[in-house]
Amino acid sequence: MNEKTLNLTWAALIAALYVVLTFVANAAGLASGAIQVRLSEMLTIMPLLTWAAVPGLAIGCVLANFLTGCALWDIVFGSIATLLGALGTYYIGRRKPALGPIFPIVSNALIVPLVLQYVYGLEGSYWYFMATVGAGEIISCGVLGWLLYKVLKRTGVFTGTGQNI
Repeated sequence: MNEKTLNLTWAALIAALYVVLTFVANAAGLASGAIQVRLSEMLTIMPLLTWAAVPGLAIGCVLANFLTGCALWDIVFGSIATLLGALGTYYIGRRKPALGPIFPIVSNALIVPLVLQYVYGLEGSYWYFMATVGAGEIISCGVLGWLLYKVLKRTGVFTGTGQNI
Protein backbone atom coordinates (compact mmCIF):
# COMPACT_ATOMS: atom_id res chain seq x y z
CA MET A 1 0.00 0.00 0.00
CA ASN A 2 1.17 3.52 -0.77
CA GLU A 3 2.73 5.08 2.35
CA LYS A 4 0.75 8.34 1.95
CA THR A 5 -2.49 6.39 1.77
CA LEU A 6 -1.49 4.34 4.78
CA ASN A 7 -0.65 7.46 6.82
CA LEU A 8 -3.94 9.10 5.82
CA THR A 9 -5.80 5.95 6.83
CA TRP A 10 -4.07 5.82 10.23
CA ALA A 11 -4.73 9.52 10.84
CA ALA A 12 -8.42 9.08 9.99
CA LEU A 13 -8.71 5.98 12.17
CA ILE A 14 -7.06 7.71 15.13
CA ALA A 15 -9.29 10.79 14.68
CA ALA A 16 -12.41 8.59 14.56
CA LEU A 17 -11.32 6.65 17.65
CA TYR A 18 -10.67 9.91 19.48
CA VAL A 19 -14.21 11.09 18.72
CA VAL A 20 -15.83 7.78 19.72
CA LEU A 21 -13.86 7.52 22.98
CA THR A 22 -14.71 11.14 23.82
CA PHE A 23 -18.40 10.34 23.34
CA VAL A 24 -18.04 7.34 25.68
CA ALA A 25 -16.36 9.51 28.34
CA ASN A 26 -18.94 12.25 27.77
CA ALA A 27 -21.79 9.78 28.33
CA ALA A 28 -20.18 8.91 31.67
CA GLY A 29 -19.77 12.61 32.54
CA LEU A 30 -15.99 12.44 32.33
CA ALA A 31 -15.15 14.34 29.14
CA SER A 32 -15.31 17.91 30.46
CA GLY A 33 -15.45 20.01 33.58
CA ALA A 34 -13.08 20.48 36.47
CA ILE A 35 -12.60 16.73 36.86
CA GLN A 36 -12.19 14.96 33.56
CA VAL A 37 -10.80 11.64 32.42
CA ARG A 38 -11.08 11.63 28.65
CA LEU A 39 -10.56 8.08 27.52
CA SER A 40 -9.63 9.49 24.10
CA GLU A 41 -6.54 11.09 25.60
CA MET A 42 -4.98 7.64 25.93
CA LEU A 43 -4.49 7.86 22.15
CA THR A 44 -1.98 10.69 22.65
CA ILE A 45 0.62 7.94 23.05
CA MET A 46 0.16 6.99 19.38
CA PRO A 47 2.81 9.43 18.05
CA LEU A 48 5.35 7.04 19.56
CA LEU A 49 4.24 4.61 16.85
CA THR A 50 3.38 6.77 13.84
CA TRP A 51 3.60 10.39 12.68
CA ALA A 52 0.05 10.02 11.33
CA ALA A 53 -1.20 10.16 14.92
CA VAL A 54 -0.27 13.85 15.23
CA PRO A 55 -2.79 15.18 12.68
CA GLY A 56 -5.20 12.40 13.62
CA LEU A 57 -5.26 13.50 17.26
CA ALA A 58 -5.58 17.19 16.37
CA ILE A 59 -8.47 16.59 13.98
CA GLY A 60 -10.10 14.11 16.35
CA CYS A 61 -9.94 16.60 19.22
CA VAL A 62 -11.44 19.41 17.12
CA LEU A 63 -14.27 17.14 15.98
CA ALA A 64 -14.89 15.68 19.44
CA ASN A 65 -14.98 19.09 21.09
CA PHE A 66 -17.28 20.47 18.40
CA LEU A 67 -19.63 17.47 18.42
CA THR A 68 -19.92 17.40 22.22
CA GLY A 69 -20.96 21.06 22.27
CA CYS A 70 -17.85 22.71 23.65
CA ALA A 71 -17.46 26.48 23.44
CA LEU A 72 -15.47 27.84 20.49
CA TRP A 73 -12.45 28.81 22.60
CA ASP A 74 -12.45 25.35 24.18
CA ILE A 75 -12.42 23.80 20.71
CA VAL A 76 -9.48 26.01 19.75
CA PHE A 77 -7.35 25.87 22.90
CA GLY A 78 -8.25 22.31 23.93
CA SER A 79 -7.23 21.13 20.47
CA ILE A 80 -4.02 23.14 20.64
CA ALA A 81 -3.21 21.44 23.96
CA THR A 82 -3.72 18.02 22.37
CA LEU A 83 -1.68 18.99 19.29
CA LEU A 84 1.22 20.29 21.42
CA GLY A 85 1.14 17.11 23.49
CA ALA A 86 1.18 14.95 20.35
CA LEU A 87 4.08 16.90 18.86
CA GLY A 88 6.11 16.59 22.06
CA THR A 89 5.36 12.88 22.22
CA TYR A 90 6.47 12.42 18.61
CA TYR A 91 9.67 14.48 18.68
CA ILE A 92 11.00 13.70 22.14
CA GLY A 93 9.11 10.61 23.18
CA ARG A 94 10.36 8.65 20.17
CA ARG A 95 13.91 9.00 21.52
CA LYS A 96 12.81 8.14 25.07
CA PRO A 97 9.39 6.41 24.89
CA ALA A 98 8.88 6.56 28.67
CA LEU A 99 8.71 10.36 28.35
CA GLY A 100 5.93 10.13 25.75
CA PRO A 101 2.96 10.55 28.11
CA ILE A 102 4.50 13.58 29.82
CA PHE A 103 3.83 16.01 26.96
CA PRO A 104 0.04 15.63 26.69
CA ILE A 105 -0.24 15.57 30.48
CA VAL A 106 1.68 18.83 30.86
CA SER A 107 0.14 20.66 27.88
CA ASN A 108 -3.41 19.86 29.01
CA ALA A 109 -2.65 20.59 32.68
CA LEU A 110 -1.33 24.03 31.72
CA ILE A 111 -3.87 25.06 29.04
CA VAL A 112 -7.21 23.48 30.00
CA PRO A 113 -7.43 25.19 33.44
CA LEU A 114 -7.37 28.56 31.66
CA VAL A 115 -10.25 27.39 29.45
CA LEU A 116 -12.20 26.23 32.49
CA GLN A 117 -11.73 29.58 34.22
CA TYR A 118 -12.04 32.07 31.38
CA VAL A 119 -14.30 30.30 28.88
CA TYR A 120 -16.65 28.46 31.21
CA GLY A 121 -16.26 30.69 34.29
CA LEU A 122 -15.86 27.79 36.69
CA GLU A 123 -15.15 28.79 40.27
CA GLY A 124 -11.78 27.65 41.53
CA SER A 125 -8.14 28.53 41.30
CA TYR A 126 -5.88 27.85 38.36
CA TRP A 127 -3.82 25.51 40.57
CA TYR A 128 -6.89 23.50 41.59
CA PHE A 129 -7.90 23.01 37.95
CA MET A 130 -4.31 22.24 37.06
CA ALA A 131 -4.30 19.48 39.67
CA THR A 132 -7.67 18.02 38.66
CA VAL A 133 -7.03 18.14 34.91
CA GLY A 134 -3.48 16.88 35.46
CA ALA A 135 -4.74 13.94 37.52
CA GLY A 136 -7.21 13.00 34.78
CA GLU A 137 -4.47 13.24 32.18
CA ILE A 138 -2.18 11.05 34.28
CA ILE A 139 -4.91 8.40 34.29
CA SER A 140 -5.72 8.80 30.57
CA CYS A 141 -2.26 9.36 29.09
CA GLY A 142 0.08 8.03 31.71
CA VAL A 143 -1.70 4.84 32.72
CA LEU A 144 -4.14 3.93 29.94
CA GLY A 145 -1.96 5.40 27.18
CA TRP A 146 1.14 3.58 28.36
CA LEU A 147 -0.79 0.30 28.53
CA LEU A 148 -2.07 0.90 24.99
CA TYR A 149 1.48 1.59 23.79
CA LYS A 150 2.79 -1.62 25.35
CA VAL A 151 -0.01 -3.69 23.78
CA LEU A 152 0.43 -2.13 20.33
CA LYS A 153 4.19 -2.50 20.48
CA ARG A 154 3.90 -6.14 21.54
CA THR A 155 1.39 -6.96 18.79
CA GLY A 156 3.57 -5.31 16.14
CA VAL A 157 0.62 -3.57 14.50
CA PHE A 158 2.89 -0.90 13.04
CA THR A 159 5.79 -3.17 12.07
CA GLY A 160 6.25 -3.66 8.35
CA THR A 161 3.87 -0.84 7.39
CA GLY A 162 6.47 1.87 6.99
CA GLN A 163 5.87 2.85 10.62
CA ASN A 164 8.94 1.98 12.65
CA ILE A 165 8.56 1.49 16.36
